[in-house]
Amino acid sequence: MDVNALSRGQFALMIGFHFLFPPITIGLAWLLTIVEWKAWKTRDPELERLGRFFAKLLALTFAVGVATGIPMEFQFGMNWSRYSKVVGDIFGAPLAAEGVLAFFLESGFLGLYLFGRNKISKGWQVFAILMVAVGATLSAFWIIVANSWMQTPAGFAMANGRAELTSFFDAVFNPSTIQRYTHTVTAALVSGAFFMAGIGAYLLRKNPNDGLARKALQISIPFGLAFSILVAFPTGHEHARQVARTQPVKFAAIEGLYSTKTGAPLVMFALPFTKPPQLKAKIEVPGLLSWMAFGDVNAPVRGISEFPEDQRPPLWLTFVSFHNMVVLGMWFIAAMGWGLIQMWRGKLWTSRRFLLVLIWSIPLPLAACQLGWMTSEVGRQPWIVQGVLRTKDAFSTTLTAPEVIFSLALFTLVYVALGGLYVFLLVKKVKAQASGQSDYAPVAQAEDLSILVAR
Repeated sequence: MDVNALSRGQFALMIGFHFLFPPITIGLAWLLTIVEWKAWKTRDPELERLGRFFAKLLALTFAVGVATGIPMEFQFGMNWSRYSKVVGDIFGAPLAAEGVLAFFLESGFLGLYLFGRNKISKGWQVFAILMVAVGATLSAFWIIVANSWMQTPAGFAMANGRAELTSFFDAVFNPSTIQRYTHTVTAALVSGAFFMAGIGAYLLRKNPNDGLARKALQISIPFGLAFSILVAFPTGHEHARQVARTQPVKFAAIEGLYSTKTGAPLVMFALPFTKPPQLKAKIEVPGLLSWMAFGDVNAPVRGISEFPEDQRPPLWLTFVSFHNMVVLGMWFIAAMGWGLIQMWRGKLWTSRRFLLVLIWSIPLPLAACQLGWMTSEVGRQPWIVQGVLRTKDAFSTTLTAPEVIFSLALFTLVYVALGGLYVFLLVKKVKAQASGQSDYAPVAQAEDLSILVAR
């Protein structure tokens, strides 16, 4: 067995599972900031109940996110020691900044928000959840900095086989940081909006007169529509333009452009094949890709054929993951747009079929986030640091295949159990709310947190 492939599979499992929880945490924290602020200003008891209920779900999601995030960082030393040796001096800086400048801010104020309820003033309660949202968003910034440096490295020089930092500013604000950060954060806000809207829809189907559920939908649907649009344009559009300028081989792969073209078409649908690279059953718009990438319908766009075979990413997976992400993005706009229309018409509260659609749409933004991550990481291959270090030269050679298989199997079992536990507790809390049993329950139940800590 190939230790490189096994190590890549293990890291993909760990980061893929972990990445289910930060988008919900970020999006839900900002929505709760709105909820708590409106409750403070209006003294609306339904908004008070809404904040109290979703605070429990935020606590649960944050706990599982932390539990899955910490082991992931140990991978760099265990499975990717050669990577750490070459670029660890640079890569470690944003990870340290994330812990010191963001995680402590987020976790500290989350404790105050959860356990200080009814012990601090409403103003301080709003400030606490605001700091949680700021901390979670700042945490995402430093993680994106680290990953963006791998995509478009800057502010460094190679000396004695190691990357040495020459400009912290250039490394942090490398050519892809801002575009990738804004796109990722808006995607997280969409995830939080569908999370709240879907749960609100479930509660409303159980009780059409539930004021808490109505408030959840009144806040999450306009919020979700706004950020569903923003995640496509301008943030997604600008991110694609950045990829076209700085990672042309990835851009060619995600767009299915296998030969260089002037006035390159935008592929709306196709069936990709890799040997030889070709698209079948294409539906495309002539010149649109050139215009979107470079602002000129006649601009040339480089195709895959211009790059050596050993520098091309996996074509099928890069193309399919990107286009499915785009399809989901269009669905988010349509679903939230229709929800807003139904709300304006006064029919949302009784539209049981559409409420069911919102419930089933809860995991879709998370699927889009996973597809976006796959597009970004698979599209960078065969490099782990673009143009600096190949993935095949970065894994730990001291590990054996049986050792990695054992750890991969162990993490798989643990994450299946942890994921099952999260869903079980989430469903339990939502059903308790639907039955009216949780209005005055503590925000963070000790037995739930103790189970997560034990895991």
